[in-house]
Formats: sequence, structure tokens, C-alpha cells
Amino acid sequence: MMDLLTGAWAALTDILNPHGPAVTAAKSYTPSDFSIHFFLQLAIIIATCRVVGWLGQKLLKQPQVVGEMIAGVVLGPSLLGLAFPDIQNAIFPQETRNVLYVGAQLGVGLYMFMVGLTLRLDHFQSKARSAATVSAAGILAPFLLAALITPMLVEVPGLFAAGISQASATLFMGACIALTAFPMLARIINENGLADSSLGTLALTAGAFDDAASWCVLAVVLATFGAGAGVAVIAIGGAILYAAFMLLVGRRLLAPLGRAVEARGEMSMTILAVTILLFCLSAFLMDAIGIHAIFGGFLMGVCMPRGLFVEELKQKVEPIAVVLLLPMFFTYSGLNTRMDMVNSVELLLIAIAVLAVSILAKFGACYAAARLTGEDNATALGIGALMNSRGLMELIIINIGLQKGIIGPTLFSMLVLMAIVTTVMATPLFEAVYGRKARASGVLGPRDGTLAAA
Repeated sequence: MMDLLTGAWAALTDILNPHGPAVTAAKSYTPSDFSIHFFLQLAIIIATCRVVGWLGQKLLKQPQVVGEMIAGVVLGPSLLGLAFPDIQNAIFPQETRNVLYVGAQLGVGLYMFMVGLTLRLDHFQSKARSAATVSAAGILAPFLLAALITPMLVEVPGLFAAGISQASATLFMGACIALTAFPMLARIINENGLADSSLGTLALTAGAFDDAASWCVLAVVLATFGAGAGVAVIAIGGAILYAAFMLLVGRRLLAPLGRAVEARGEMSMTILAVTILLFCLSAFLMDAIGIHAIFGGFLMGVCMPRGLFVEELKQKVEPIAVVLLLPMFFTYSGLNTRMDMVNSVELLLIAIAVLAVSILAKFGACYAAARLTGEDNATALGIGALMNSRGLMELIIINIGLQKGIIGPTLFSMLVLMAIVTTVMATPLFEAVYGRKARASGVLGPRDGTLAAA
């Protein structure tokens, strides 16, 4: 059996590297080599994400996407690369990762486009005052604690980019800690029938405020980090002008797309093509001015028509984005996650401190603010549990930080760990502090344990 496995692996290695190790070392990959790796990578990524996601659902009652987040780390150097480095390097050689990166960016861009499509602006109105208090606490506390810990983190070699200003580092850390997994929060609330409850409207509105503030801060950091004042003005000014144009004028210009779908009763291929074209142009514009493509995708989604248009677009685009493309993003993140770099007592203590500060800042501040606005203890605890989750949104923001050179691989790995732990905590913690009591009193229906959250 071992001889058979050894022979099969040797044959696969020959297929993956038909030109021999010398050519691989010289990085002389042909288009055919990239193609061979890409399809094998994609098959392994999809299979691993589905299996780990299913196990997370069945064993831990976690959403599918939480398992997929973990699957990305499993395929990276932290697990597969640690146990079987030759196999991991053969399947995911460094030379092919640019191709994987492009697919990952398309996946996360389309995902943020879909998040924008499903954002309910009416939530901003019904609980605006209470949500503003919870949101302000959920932003202020993370930034205050980030200001306390960042000066120490900057002094540790390899966590932040050399020469980064303390202000930029603090803003980035604050944005990471303040972020809430808004799509996950929305799915948990909707699947528990809480969309019209005090907890649901308050958490959704506060979560949307927090994410908007975090992305604005990130945009400022990206625009100012190592780019100079002129580039920063173009980036920030351009983003503000584009957002204002889309919200004030763009929504009216896009309205005929919705009317065309309503009149036909379905979305035609032409309307679908125009929609995807607009998404690509919006993503390109935000990338070109120095912000990031996902901002363009999200903003275009927010401004698209609602109603049947959204339902049709989700049916046609969401399955491919979620099943095929988004797992590429999780894997690309996992390939950059090196838990073995947290290899000293000092770094381990820093990782634990970052996790503890993140939980204290978000859960504690949002719970206290909810109590101050008059919510009962169980509701306030439920809000704190939901707001503490970071989910995919955290992976997006730290991937941008790594890509732009703001943070190093070590801090990136610590923040991946924080994102996974706080996300895994969300559902069981919410169930413990709010769900069981609400179900016993008839506020919630029975739990199905299959939350498909992001």
C-alpha cells in the first residue's frame, strides 16, 4: 500500500512539475502549468471547505462559512504545510498564488456586492438613536484600547511595517477590533425570527454603523499609508465624490434595471451582463484611485434596485460567488497564515492579549451601552454576543492590511486567530445568554442548527 501511495504521489508530482525542480526554482511556469495547478487547487479547496464546513455544522452547530474559514487555515502552512510540507508546496507553489489571488479578489468583491444588495436601509431609521449609542460604544472602546496596546505592538519587530506611524497603526488596529460581521449578524437574526424585535433592529443598525466606520477608517489608512498627501487627497476625495454621486444620482440611474426585471418577471442575460459590468467598473474605479475594489463592489450593491431584481440576481450570482469563488479567498488567507510564527512566549502572550482586548472592547462596550439605552440584561448580552463576531469581514480587512504592507505575517496570523475565535463564539454565546431563555418564553422558535451565516 505504501509503495502504491508513493508511486501515485510521484506521478502527481511529475504532472504538477513536468519540467523538473530546476525549472520550478527558476519560476519558469508556462500557461499550461498554471492551468494544471489551478484546477487541482480549486477542486481541493472546494472539497475541503465543504467537508470542514459540514463538520462544523454537525459537530459544533456552526455556520458553514465558519468551517470554511477554518478550512483555509487547514490548507495553509499552519496545518497541511506543517504536517506534509512537500505536498502543500506541490499543490500550492508560491509561483501560482497570483492566479489564486485574482480569483479570491473576485470572490470577495462579489460577496461584498451581494452584502450591499441585501443591506436594509430601513434599519437605520427605526432604532437610530439607541443604535447610535451602542455603535458609538462599539467603536470608541476598540479605538481607545487600540491606542493603549498599539505603541507596544509597534515596538515588536515584524508585527507592523517598518517605519509605520503610530497613528496609522492605531487606526488600523482600532478598525480591526471595532469591526462586526454584519452579514453573519443579519443571518442569525433573520433565521431566529428577530428581524422586527428590539434586539434585532438594534443589533443590525449598530452593526451597520460600526462596519461603515471601520471601513472609512481603513480607507483613510490605505490612502495615507506610504502614499503622500497628494495620493491621499485623490483617494479620499475621489471615494467621497463617488459615494455621493452613487447615493444621490446613481440609484436613480440604476432604477430602470429594476423596472426592466419587474416588467419581464425575471432577469434577462442582458440585464445580468450589464449588472456584472457595472460591478466590475465600480470595483476598478475604487482600486484605481487607491482605496480597494471591495468598496466599489459594496457601494454598487447598496445602490442597485431592490425587489425582484435582488431576488433574481442572488439566484444567479450568489451560488457561484459563495460555493466557488469565496472559498478561494479563505484559502488565500490561510496560505498567508503562519501560526508557527507565533513561536515565543512573548508572541503568544501578545496573541492572547489581542484576543482578550478585542472581546472586552466589543462585547463589553456594546453590552454596557445597550443596558444604558434601557434594554434588559438578556437582550444586552445577546447584542454584545452578536456584535463581538468578526467573521469574513475581519479576514477581508486584514488581508488588505497584509497586501498593502501595513502589517506583517505574524500580526496577520494573530488577527486571523482572533477572527476565528470571536466568530466561533458568536452562535453558542448568543444561544447561552439569549436564545435558550427566549425560546423557553416563546419569543423564538426551535433552533435548527444550520445557520448559513457569513
